[in-house]
Amino acid sequence: MSAAALVAALCALGATSARAGPVEHRAELPGAAPTAPQPEGAARAYDLRVSLKASGLVERNPDDPLLFPDRNTGSGFWRLRLDGSVRPSAWATILGAWEQRLRVDSGGTGAEAGLALLPRNVAPSWRLRPLDASIAQGDGLSWRHELDRAAVQLQDPRGTLTVGRQAVGWGRGVVFGAVDLFNPFTPLEVDREWRRGIDAVRGEARLGDTSSFEALWVGAERAGDMAAAGRLRMGRGEVDGELVGGWRAGDAFGGAVLSAAAGDAELHAEAAAFRARDPLPAGGVLGSDRLALKGVAGASNHFTVWKGITVVAEYHYATFGARRARDLGRLALDPAFRERLLRGDTQIPGRHALAVVATSELSEVVTGTLTALLAPDDGSGVVAPQLKLDLGDKVTVLASLYLPFGAAPSGLELRSFYGTSALTGFVQVAVYE
Repeated sequence: MSAAALVAALCALGATSARAGPVEHRAELPGAAPTAPQPEGAARAYDLRVSLKASGLVERNPDDPLLFPDRNTGSGFWRLRLDGSVRPSAWATILGAWEQRLRVDSGGTGAEAGLALLPRNVAPSWRLRPLDASIAQGDGLSWRHELDRAAVQLQDPRGTLTVGRQAVGWGRGVVFGAVDLFNPFTPLEVDREWRRGIDAVRGEARLGDTSSFEALWVGAERAGDMAAAGRLRMGRGEVDGELVGGWRAGDAFGGAVLSAAAGDAELHAEAAAFRARDPLPAGGVLGSDRLALKGVAGASNHFTVWKGITVVAEYHYATFGARRARDLGRLALDPAFRERLLRGDTQIPGRHALAVVATSELSEVVTGTLTALLAPDDGSGVVAPQLKLDLGDKVTVLASLYLPFGAAPSGLELRSFYGTSALTGFVQVAVYE
């Protein structure tokens, strides 16, 4: 195995964090990139929102010349997004979004191999046609544009039907998700504002005041990679639940979600089982090489201490990931394993992860967040302090520092899940109109 091939594979492992878009039916991670302000007159017959982001990061890679020929690397990233809607009638809405992404990298191919905070140029999943093309490509430069939303939504008091490219998010997890099946977020990505769109037909029927049934068909370039699923949502008092099931890219799956209030705290849990059509590259569980399990258990609470602190804690288990860090070098070069990681079958490279996020409004314009991500398997992880500055309703500034810890790689051997990550500083300015 060559060092260049392993680094490229590690970059692909991190590329699952390139899934961006508004979280539907799921709480936003405290301290994440802010959602674009909704303009006045949102009920107009037409609406156009413009977002422009300029981001930069610098990295200090581990001292391993075989994996990282350039110890110090950096990237600049600019994103322009036009997000609009037209309402030809009270019961119909046409949705669309188009964006351009320009990225400039300095240093070798090892840049951002461990964290991948910015979107990577990976082919979008769950589309009949990608409609994601290059405008210019050069040494360390990538300029692309993409049609990310193109859908018609029909609304009725009895339900909603949406046909076309759209964002779909399932589950109640804040940092992780066990039933979030299509382009899920990963815990450390910064640009969390837009979930990448998928080509789908989605219908939801209201069964009562607190219950509904949703049916979903999702397209793909290959017929065998399409998906069909259903979700039953129910609620009673302060308890909500979901049952999901269907097939996705040849995998049969079923799962359940539960969330409830417990005093001042919120508790939630998700569990799902997947029966793969082929043996899993990382191995199965319970005596089957085609069975994978995912689970999330978490809680959140607001504490009225100091200026007020909101704390979210979640544990994630996913057998799609590697059992040991040293297995990643081999698995990352397996096409089936990389395909599952790139489409978000697991949000973590290993099988266990624990995340704690604490956020506080330090003033009327400054919000502070501290995120800690830990791999219990080997004790490695990342601590990420962040400050967000709101300059009025249209401009935000975000500054983050990512401090990884754990056994560093030795030669081509990975000795921990996050010890390969770079010490990273990140700054972003976003303007909304």
